[in-house]
Amino acid sequence: MKICVGLSGGVDSSVAALLLKQQGYDVFAMFMQNWNDASTTLHGDCEWEEDKFVAEMVARKIGIPFYYVDLSKTYRKRVVDYMFDEYAKGRTPNPDVLCNREIKFDAFLEVARKMGADMVATGHYCRKEEIEGPDGKPVYRILEGVDPGKDQSYFLCQLSQDQLSKAIFPIGGLLKSEVRAIAKEADLPSAEKKDSQGICFVGKVDLPTFLKQKLAPAEGDVVEVYDAFYDSDALYAEQCRIVEGILRDGHTGPLPMISHYISEDKCTPVEDAHPFDTVKVSTLGEDALKTLASPIDYSSIRFETETYRSGKKHVRKTRYKDNPFGKIVGRHDGAQFYTIGQRKGLNIGGHRDSIFVLSTDVERNIIYVGEGHTHKGLSRLCLRVAPDEIHWIRPDLAMRPGEMRRYRVRIRYRQPLQDASLLLRDDGLYILFDSAQRGITAGQFAVWYAGDDEMTGSGVISR
Repeated sequence: MKICVGLSGGVDSSVAALLLKQQGYDVFAMFMQNWNDASTTLHGDCEWEEDKFVAEMVARKIGIPFYYVDLSKTYRKRVVDYMFDEYAKGRTPNPDVLCNREIKFDAFLEVARKMGADMVATGHYCRKEEIEGPDGKPVYRILEGVDPGKDQSYFLCQLSQDQLSKAIFPIGGLLKSEVRAIAKEADLPSAEKKDSQGICFVGKVDLPTFLKQKLAPAEGDVVEVYDAFYDSDALYAEQCRIVEGILRDGHTGPLPMISHYISEDKCTPVEDAHPFDTVKVSTLGEDALKTLASPIDYSSIRFETETYRSGKKHVRKTRYKDNPFGKIVGRHDGAQFYTIGQRKGLNIGGHRDSIFVLSTDVERNIIYVGEGHTHKGLSRLCLRVAPDEIHWIRPDLAMRPGEMRRYRVRIRYRQPLQDASLLLRDDGLYILFDSAQRGITAGQFAVWYAGDDEMTGSGVISR
């Protein structure tokens, strides 16, 4: 079997190539250049040139042929242009997921196949298994990598069965420390190389600067939303009413509307980790689910001005009247440059706790923010995936309209898996979490897992 390894210059793909060579496969390496604009990176140099140099040395050390392919035009069209379009709409895409679906296991795979490769291997920390389907044909499963701190299955959540049939993940059963040790023992030039960071194949970038290539800056208001707003908001009140109606008998404590999540390894105590009655959840109709999945609309917070006289000369000035629901606390340079849950880059002082982005209104160019991890606007229980955005890695396990299933779900890379109910309705797939989630963001991917470790499907969060 002839295998093409996507050699990036990093230690993971290097060890993947080494292991395949040691296992007796006919292996060749290919480095793909997907970006060549150094002006967008924080380092201001051509990182890909250094990566290519290291990759070529690794191939020489292992003793396998080395090739190079320029896929930058395809990458810009399929990944970067999509990114710009999504940010312009006020959504937050995931370029790494797109890169795997559109580039590594599509455009790159096509080139490798033309060069005689039967399979393509990468350095992803995930595992693949083959089982027999109901029709006797092979079905491919994607399992989490054994290293819980490095599992990268999330980034492969949009792959198809056809793509998986030609994919190999040689290091999915290893810990990162073991990969480093293998590289060091083999004296590979990438053994001590740091892991890459930033956007896939672009590198570490200042995202607003990167986006300003096509999205024009425009100053707008930053509005802080006060807790009093939710006491009078009809949508939030209706969401609370629906949640109260599906609680398990005997549930005590407050409604589970606030996320206990603080960071990847820190959370506040949870009084009841499984607050909902499964039967009650299964009977929720489209209207109720649509309400639960709807983000709060802050456009009703308006500010009126008033004139007053100031100083000894009684100079006439203008100021905003006090509003019990919010306050203008700063300025920004474009709502499209910010994402829900963002904390850094807001430059807003005078608060005891951190300030987070709650919502962005691209049309009116307003950012809404709130103070503290427990702010009501930072948490949501439910999200929706549009019908045409639902992707089953295992088509044989696809849900039927009206069906409900229990899965474990994550909405961002490295997030611990969250228990949730998936309900398929005519207008889309709804994911109702057992506990509220922080920073649910349109454009990101929700990914669901069956059992302990099999990723079975994913979808783009529509709201």
